[in-house]
This record gives sequence, C-alpha cells and structure tokens, in this order.
Amino acid sequence: MEFFLTILLLLAIIGFSNFINHFMPYIPVPIIQIALAVLLAGLPLGIHVPIEPELFFILFIAPLLFYDGKNVSRHELWKLRKPILLLALGLVFLTVFVVGYLIHWLIPSIPLSAAFALAAILSPTDIVAVGAISSRVKMPKTIMHILEGEGLMNDASGLVAFKFAVAATVTGVFSFAEASWSFLVISIGGFVGGAFLAYLFIRLKIVIRRLGMEDVTLHMLIQLLTPFVIFYIIEHFHLSGILSVVAAGIVHAIYRDREQSPSMQLQVVSKSTWTILIYILNGLVFVLLGLQIPNVMNEIFESPMFNNFEVIKLILIITAALLFLRFLWVYVSWWGGWLTKQQLPKPTIRFISILTISGVRGAVTLAGAFTIPYFLADGNAFPDRALIIFIAAGVILVTLIVASVFLPLLAISEKGNTEDLREEMVKIAKLLTVDAAIKSIRELMNDDNRGASVSIISSYNQIRNRLTHENNADSERLKVLESKIRMKALEVEANYMEKLKEEGKVDLETIYLMNEHIQRMRVAVTNRMQYRGLFFWVIIKRSLYNLLQIFVFKDKKRLKKRLIRNKKIILLKVDMAKAAINYLKTQMTAENEEIYLLIIGEYNEMILKFRLAKKGSESKQHAQMKRDIQDKAFQAERDEIQNLFENGKITADVTRKLRKQINIREAYWMEENSLRKH
Repeated sequence: MEFFLTILLLLAIIGFSNFINHFMPYIPVPIIQIALAVLLAGLPLGIHVPIEPELFFILFIAPLLFYDGKNVSRHELWKLRKPILLLALGLVFLTVFVVGYLIHWLIPSIPLSAAFALAAILSPTDIVAVGAISSRVKMPKTIMHILEGEGLMNDASGLVAFKFAVAATVTGVFSFAEASWSFLVISIGGFVGGAFLAYLFIRLKIVIRRLGMEDVTLHMLIQLLTPFVIFYIIEHFHLSGILSVVAAGIVHAIYRDREQSPSMQLQVVSKSTWTILIYILNGLVFVLLGLQIPNVMNEIFESPMFNNFEVIKLILIITAALLFLRFLWVYVSWWGGWLTKQQLPKPTIRFISILTISGVRGAVTLAGAFTIPYFLADGNAFPDRALIIFIAAGVILVTLIVASVFLPLLAISEKGNTEDLREEMVKIAKLLTVDAAIKSIRELMNDDNRGASVSIISSYNQIRNRLTHENNADSERLKVLESKIRMKALEVEANYMEKLKEEGKVDLETIYLMNEHIQRMRVAVTNRMQYRGLFFWVIIKRSLYNLLQIFVFKDKKRLKKRLIRNKKIILLKVDMAKAAINYLKTQMTAENEEIYLLIIGEYNEMILKFRLAKKGSESKQHAQMKRDIQDKAFQAERDEIQNLFENGKITADVTRKLRKQINIREAYWMEENSLRKH
C-alpha cells in the first residue's frame, strides 16, 4: 500500500506541474517537476524510491526512444544525414574524449574511464526539450529537423559509449581496437535486430487482423509491449537495445504510412495512449531526479572530501565546456567546409548560438546516470558515483535554465515589442482562434447538426472576413465593393418581387411587407446606425400589434389568417434568397470570391433559419444544437489561446485581452439565447 501511495503522489506531481506550467509557461515543465519532487522529498513522509539500473533503462528509455523513432521525419532524417551524423556521432565522441579528460583533470578522484562515462551520458540532447524549443523560438525548419534527428541519434551513440565506459570502469579492462569492433557489431546488430523484430510484430498484427480480430485493445496492447520486448531480447544477446527500439520505431512508422486499411479508431487510441504514456514517463524521470537530489546533495555537501562551492563551480565549468564545444563544432562544421551549401545553407552566428543553447540535457542523461552500478567487479564501490549523478543532475538543471532564459532573448528580434507588432500579434492570434473554432465545429459536424454547424461557421467566417480586411490598405475599397455586391443582390430580390407582382402571384399587402423588408436591408447596408433604430422600431410595432390581436380584438380567424400569411412570407423570402444566390454565383470571380462566398453564406444561413422557423418544434432542437456547438467552439478558442501563450507566440497581456473578448462574446451569446428562450 505504501508503494501504491508513492506512485499516486508521483503522478499527482506530474499533473500538478502541468497545471503550474499552464499559468507560467516560461518555466520549463522539467524544472517545475524537479522542484516539486525536491519539496516532496523534504517532507517527513519517508518517501524513498529505489532505482534498479537495468529496470530503469527498459522501463523509461525503451518506450521513449521507440516513440521518438515512430515520429521522426524519415525524409528529413535521410536528407540531412550528414549534418545530423556530424552532431550525433562526431560531436558525441568528441565530447566523450575532450570533456572526459577535462572531468578527470578537474576531479582526479574520478578515474579516466568513469570520467568518459560521465561525459558520454552528458552528450545526448533531449528531444522533448527540442520540441518545446521549436514552438517558442523562431528557427528555420531545416535547423529544427537537424535538432530532432540529432536528439534521436545521439541518444543511441551517447548511451552506447556510456555503457562501454562503465564496463571499462567496472572490469578495469579496455582495448580501443576491441571496443571499436564491438561498437560496430553491437550497434549494427542492435539496429538490424530491432528492425527485424519490429517486422515480426507487424506481421503478427496483420495475421491477427486477417483472422477477423479487429479488437483495438488487443492491437494496442501489442504495440505497447513492442519496445519492452524488443529491448529485452536484443539486450539478452548483448547487442544495443537502444538502437533496436529506435529502428523498431522507424519500421513501425514506415508501416503506418504504407498501411492500406488502417483502423481509424486504433490510430486515435494509439495517439492518445502514447501521448499520455510518454508524458508520464518523461515526468517520472524528472520527478525521480528531484527525489534523488536531496539525498545526493546531503551525501556531497556533508562529505569532508568535497567543498560545496567547488562542486557547484565544477557543474558550471562542465556545462560551459559542453556548450562551448558544441558551439565550436557547429561553427567548424558549417564554416570549415564540411557541409556544402546544397546540403545546408550557412547560418548566422545568432542561429548557431540558438542551436548551441538548444542542446538541453534531459531524461536520457538522467536515466543513464541512474544506471551506474554501485560496485566494481572486485567488490569495491564505484568511484564517486554520487558525485557523478549530482554533476549530471546539475548539468541538466543548468542547461534547462540557460535555455529558458537566453533563448527568448536571442529570439526577441524576431518577435519585437513595438505597438504595431503587438497589434499584428493580436490579429494573427484572433485569426488562429477563429480557425481553431471552425476546425472544432467541422469535427463535430454530422447529418443531425449540420444546419446548426453551418450557421455558426458562417458567423465565424464573418469575423474572419472582418479581421482579414481591417487595417488593410485595400480595406476601404473592399468595404465599398462588399456594399455594392449586397445592394445588387437586394436589387435582384426586388426584381423577383416585381416579377411576381406582374404575374399576379402576390397580393398588395404581401408586396408592401416585402418592399418594406428590402428597404430595411438596404438601410442596413448603407447606414448601420439607422438600421438598428429602424430594427428596434419594427420589433416594438410588431409586438404591440400582436398584443392588440390577442388581448383586444381576440379575432381567432384573423390570427389564423396572419399565421398563414407569415408562412407564405417565409417561403417568399426563401425564394428571394435563392434568386440572389443564383445571381451572386454568376458574378463571382477568383479575385472577389472571398466576399461573394461570405454573402452567399449569409443567404444560406437565412434560408436555413426560415426553414427551421417554418418547422416550428424543430427550431428548438436546432437552437439547443447551436448552443452546444457554440460552447465547444468557445472552448476551442480558449484552448488555442493557451496553446499560443505556452508556445511563446503571444504575450501575457495579449492573452488576457483575447480571453476577455471571448468572455464578452460568450456573455452576449448566452444573453441572446436566454432572450430567445423567453
């Protein structure tokens, strides 16, 4: 029960960290998780989570790398293979030797092989952090693809080098020639073995489907077990389990792209399940780091062998060395002629700096540090194990903090802070929220709610049209053009009525009412303020007339006659709207298509409302559908605003402004529907 409660607490911390990040997106989630875990470890709850090295690798690293392999862009991976390999292999091995010797020189008590192990585990960058950076900092897509490819490949190369260095420390035996040959065998064997086993898993799922077993739960279970089983089997044969799960992920991605009859339900469940699983695993890694920090700190700070200030200084020196070496390697790779312009254009110093700082260490570094054994082969304790873990944890923290502080500063010239750019930011954000709302409505649309969905989409398209043309150099011209088109459409409606009058198909009272309606619509186009006054006067006049009919005259025959006339007028308005739509379609061109489609959409919405009003009881159901769909659309807008804020696309004040505007529109919407109900 105690272990169960501990797991619940850890999961609660992961969830709470996301809650905090929702309001403070400028603080990376890993830092929040580490801080919360440190606070938890400081409480007198006696929480202690022992970590078994091999279990840690298979439990965390296997699914994380499998998922990364499934989602990496294989086309870009192959296209940019040379710069990616220069970073993922060249930089990793350079880091192992240069930083390894530096660590041994700074801390002579750490043997050279153990120093190489620490340098190796510090060499991989965190692909999750790279994903967060891509959304917060404007960088060319090519650079981002390199970062993603490097983050995937250097996990494997760094961890393989780490395992060799740890083995050399434990056994005390190391041969460079033998290690080089073993590295090739283990790496190639692991990659090929992982790809082959992934193929067998895929064939198994195909056979199961051909037997008529389309059970999503079964297929999802096989998919979840795949990285753990492959990693275990490959490691059993002393090959690289790390590369095996990367290869397995890539093979699964290839099969997913080529699958002829994919189950949509399985795809949805798979995406949701893996998103949750990877988030929990990444979170657990950093929470476990936070839980270990107090014990490691006490062991380091209370030991007479270490000076507290010196240990912190060592972390800063090693971090600075890693960043400097990364900057130098990237600079030399591009400006030293190792890459041609056809492979990759030479970036500026600013972009190289962003690429350097984005080399954040994370889950893989910590996972590897925890796998360092407690004892050597001769039974002695592994030299300075606690110090090595503490340095690894310190480097993770420092790189996270450096990235969160300096990347926004490097990107500030892209975002700017002038009032004009702020207004542009607001406008773009509004357009994106409108698009998000429309997308959410389209996803909810079905045969039953199609009318309500189209009605709300039409209103959002009107908002989008206003946003597109406001503060535009051609906005006045477009407004004039829109007014002319609307007046032409009303002229078509009037001509339609005149034709019916000549043919004797309508009586004089109906002609008078329809001409009055057309005149009001013309006023609405030419003078909005006058139209509002006229509109309210018509409502008051009709309300008084209806009250007189009910309470004064009490003429049931007259009321019945009026209801029949109203139905005829509704049908007539529908026919007039159709005539206007037919005219607009004949006049539409590629240049003015947007305005014509907007007006046609308004006419279609009007026709829909008239038809629902004629059906009576169904209009209530339609109104309820509109309320439900609009509520979800408002939520989609809020979600998009939060997403933009978390990704650094909009500032906190812009976020507050947009949220306030949504709240006001929602209040008006609710008030309007409340009045309609009563």
